[in-house]
Amino acid sequence: MDAHAAHADAAEVEGELRGGAARLRGIRVSSSGLPAPQWNSADVTGPDPDVDGARAFFGDLPWGFRVPAGMDWRVGRRLFTQPLMTLAAGALRAAPEVPGLEIRGAGLEDIDAVLAVDAEAFESDPEEGRPWAAPHLDSPRIRTVLASLRGEPVATAHTIRSDGEAGPALLLGGVAVVRAARRRGIAAHVSSWLLTRGFAGGAAFAHLHADTPEAARVYARLGFGDAGGLDIYAQ
Repeated sequence: MDAHAAHADAAEVEGELRGGAARLRGIRVSSSGLPAPQWNSADVTGPDPDVDGARAFFGDLPWGFRVPAGMDWRVGRRLFTQPLMTLAAGALRAAPEVPGLEIRGAGLEDIDAVLAVDAEAFESDPEEGRPWAAPHLDSPRIRTVLASLRGEPVATAHTIRSDGEAGPALLLGGVAVVRAARRRGIAAHVSSWLLTRGFAGGAAFAHLHADTPEAARVYARLGFGDAGGLDIYAQ
C-alpha cells in the first residue's frame, strides 16, 4: 500500500475534473483552476523533479509541494507534516450503526446541504467551497454522502476512487459532522459506510490524512494504520 502514490493518484483524479493534471519528471501536478493553494498540488515523486515545469503548469495560480516526509527538500517554505494512514481491503473494522442516522448518496441537487454541513463543521465560507464541491457531486469516480438525523443534515464525507500507480485505491476525505451531532459515532459510521462500498467496488486499500489526533484515533478504530507522511511546502 503506497500512500504517497495513492495520494498523487487521487489528486490526478481531482485535476482531471477541473484545471488539469500532468506527470512531469519526478513530480506530478494537479490544478483545480481555483485561486487557493490547498487545491493545487505538486507531488514530488523523484530525486530530480522538474520544478520549472511545475511552475509553468500552474502559471499565476497559488500552489504548493507535497514531499515524502523526511526527504531532503529546499524549495519553498515548509508549513507542516501531513500524517497518512492506510487500510487494506478486508481489514475494515466496521463501526456500529447510529440509531436514527440515515445515509444516502448526494448529488448536485444536494450541494447547498453538503456545503452547509461542511462550512459549519470546518468554520469555512460555503460559497468559497462551492466551485470545489460541485464537480465532486457530478463525478462517477467520487462518491459523496449526506447523513441526516430526524431529517436534518448532520454529516457529509466522500471517497475518490483512483486506479493509477498505486493500483485500485480509495481516498476517504471531507468527513464533516456538525458540532451538535458530534461524539455519537457518526463520523466513524459514515466512514465505514463509504469504505464498505468502496471495497465492494474493487478498491484494494483505502488511504487518508487525519487532520487532528482525535480524527486519527477514530480511523485507527476502523483499522487504519500509520503510513508515513507528506511534508507540505508553500511555493
